[in-house]
Order: sequence, then structure tokens, then C-alpha cells
Amino acid sequence: MDISDETAITRISGAGVDPEKSEATPGRLDPQVWEGKEMRDALAVRNVSEVYRQLRKHGVSQRQIAAMTGQSQSEVSEILKGRQVMAYDVLARISTGLGIPRGYMGLAYDEATEIQVAGTSGEQQAEEDESVKRRKFLAHAAQVTMGAAVFGSSAEAWAASPARTPAPGRIGVTDVRQVEAATRALRALDYQYGGGFCRDAVVAQLSWGQQMLQSSSTEVVRSRLFVALADLHSLAGWTSFDTGLIDSARGHFANALNLAKQGDNHPLVANILYRMGRVYLAQEAPNDALKLFQLGQIAAQESGSELAVAVLCANEAWAYAMMGNAEQAVKLLGRTRDEFARADLANAESWVKFFTETDVHAMVGTVHTELAQAADPSHTKYAIPALTRAIDAYNDEMARSKVFNLGMLATNHMIDGDIDHGVRIGGKALDSAEGLKSARIEQRMQPLKQEATRRSNNPDARDFVERMNAFFA
Repeated sequence: MDISDETAITRISGAGVDPEKSEATPGRLDPQVWEGKEMRDALAVRNVSEVYRQLRKHGVSQRQIAAMTGQSQSEVSEILKGRQVMAYDVLARISTGLGIPRGYMGLAYDEATEIQVAGTSGEQQAEEDESVKRRKFLAHAAQVTMGAAVFGSSAEAWAASPARTPAPGRIGVTDVRQVEAATRALRALDYQYGGGFCRDAVVAQLSWGQQMLQSSSTEVVRSRLFVALADLHSLAGWTSFDTGLIDSARGHFANALNLAKQGDNHPLVANILYRMGRVYLAQEAPNDALKLFQLGQIAAQESGSELAVAVLCANEAWAYAMMGNAEQAVKLLGRTRDEFARADLANAESWVKFFTETDVHAMVGTVHTELAQAADPSHTKYAIPALTRAIDAYNDEMARSKVFNLGMLATNHMIDGDIDHGVRIGGKALDSAEGLKSARIEQRMQPLKQEATRRSNNPDARDFVERMNAFFA
């Protein structure tokens, strides 16, 4: 390509401004930048790494890309190194920010299907900054949990309803039991194979189940239906999160909160808030996550369920660990163990019964892994035995959790300098991840990749990083 072509492509807003001198106020790229064959091929398969590399060849800096897409420079750097972008909302934001014609990325049709399949509320949500969405959900959660909009008004619609199908004119306990049974079966599939395997089935079941709200029933049946549909919405939120559909997840969790409150079920309210808090932990927003966990703690304590309290304590510990607050994190882990020891496991409700002794070990390992990275490497001596016990106890039905824990265990061995052991366990994690349909796996494996990359002078670590890149590509 000659110099005149390159100048035309790197021009911002057609004003002939040198992009390296205008990074503080980035404009639009020349539309011709999207017309080259290599660029069109990358866009067609949504290969954002290659798109960014092509932009760099045209003189667009990482800082400009970050400013236009709303990403951090570290995110842009990771993508340039090969990190895959799968989430619809992120792809749409990149397309909008850079001025890419949506059809070039196969996104042109998605405004309609986004409502039907992803369950978002369209343009308004797409235009909002993620931090604004988090605050709005927190306000909604506070209103539901405490009966007042403590953090601001949230009187707004959440997710649009999926397409509806006919339901019985009158329902009884048997109809509600069918919803509960379907939820249990679909949740088991999520645990074993990932949200991508069953999310569409969850949304389809929800589409039918929502219709039952229009059916006549006794008050007892109706109250049980509220709770059953709240749990199904919660599962829809979790599987959406697992497939990278964050806006959809938020909408389902908001609807779940409303229904759980109508069903007067405090343990379920606590569980929903814990799950949405986990979404924010994944987004590296521990402050917002902690607020949701603390709201969930209120509901858990009102329910009288020590097991629900234990779940919230464990996740509060994780949030504090992400913030580098070892004292609070360790204190909350101690309370987690105490509450779990007092819990009536045999009579626990289904949405909190998942939290077993194995999960306590996993959370202890998770928190100390976070502290080993954020605060003090010596926390590996607590993380390694806890994660090992959890991994040994997981069966095939908890395949995704086992992968997460194997990745953390490998990370701890890397931090300890036991590279061979870290690579071996990391290899087991990748082997176990085969066939799982979860967008979270790559994100949860990033700390391991970072630790291995830091030790790339070791040939085993270097080979493992290459294997990870190939696996997630």
C-alpha cells in the first residue's frame, strides 16, 4: 500500500488530523479502513484480535482503540495478543465505537434477535455505560430487598419478554412441579456442560412458564409459582452470564428478584443477589459486587438460613480479596465455616443446597488464590490444600467447577515457582474444558496464563502459553 492510501485510511473524521496527536479526542476512522480484504475477512469471522492488528498497521494506536471502544488499554493489549471476544454486547460496542458497519460483523440483524434470544431491552441498554447499568441494578436490588430505593430510583422495565406460547387456563400444584423439575434438570446441564449448552432451552421453558402467571389458581399455588419462576429466571440469568450475555443476565436477575419477593422467599432473594454479585466479580467490579452481597446478606439473615448466610459470607470474602483486603477476607472465611457448620443441610432449599462442604473448600481456595495474586504470595499455602480437596471431591456433574479449580490450583503452583507442576495441572484443566460451552472459562484461566507468561523463559511455561492461545482461539 502506498503512502497516500495509508494517509487516507488513518485520517480521523476526514479532517486530516494526525491520530497520534489527537488521542485525547478520538474521532471516527475513515470508512475505507474497513474495505480491505484482510480487514473484511477478519470482520466476517468476528476476529477482533486481527481487526485490532490491522488498525495498528494503519497507524491507529492502542490508546485510540481503547478510547473509541470504551475498553482499557490493558484489554486492548490482551486482545491484540490473541484474547478472543465472544460476548454480543462487547462486539456491538466495538462495532459502534469504531464505526464498523454492523453487517460486516454479522450484527446487522441482531437488534431484533437480541430481544428475542438475548433478552435485552434494546437500544437504551446498549447505549448505557456498564457502570450506570450496575448502579441501576443495585438500586433495583435495594428496592426489592429493603422496600425502598436506597441508591436511587429504578422504576423501569428490565428484559423484554420472550415470544409467548399458550398455557392452561387454570393451573394446580402439578403444573408448578413441572416447572420446578425442568429447572432442576436444566441446572444440572448447566453445571455439567456450561450455559451455552442449555440457555436456549431455559429461555424457551421460561417463555411457557411466564404464561402461567395469567392462569387462574389458588393463592397457595400462585405463591409457589412466583418462586418457581423466580428460580427459572435466576437460571436464565446465570446461563446468560456463562455465555457472555451480561445485559440479558441482568434483566433475568431483576425479574427473578421481583418474583422471589412476591413469593416471599428470602433465601431465594439472597441467592439471586449472590449470583448477580458474581457477575460483577467477573467484570472486576468488586465494590459493586460487595454491595449486592451485603444486600443478599440482609435477605439471608431474615430467612434464618445459616447456609444462605454462609454463601454470602464466602462471596463477600472473595470481593474483599479482590480489593486486597486480606484481614476482612480471612475473617469472612472464618464466618463462612462457622455458619456452614450450623446449617441444616438436609432441609436446605434447592437454590442454596448446592453449597456443600466441597464448595466451602473451593471458596477458601478461591479467596486465598486471589490474595496470593493481589496481596501476599504466601497465601498459596492455604489455597493449594483447599483447592486440592475440592477437585478430588468434584464428579463429572460439576465439570465446569472442576475446570475453574484446576486453573486456580495451577496458578498457585506457578506462583510458588513449581512450574512443572503448574503446567501439568493447567494441562488437566484444558483437557477437562474440552466440550464445555462456557465463555467464563477463558476469563477464569487468565491469571494462570499471566503467571505462565511471566515465566516464559522456562520452555514448559512458554509451550503452555502457546497451548492456551491455541485452545481459546
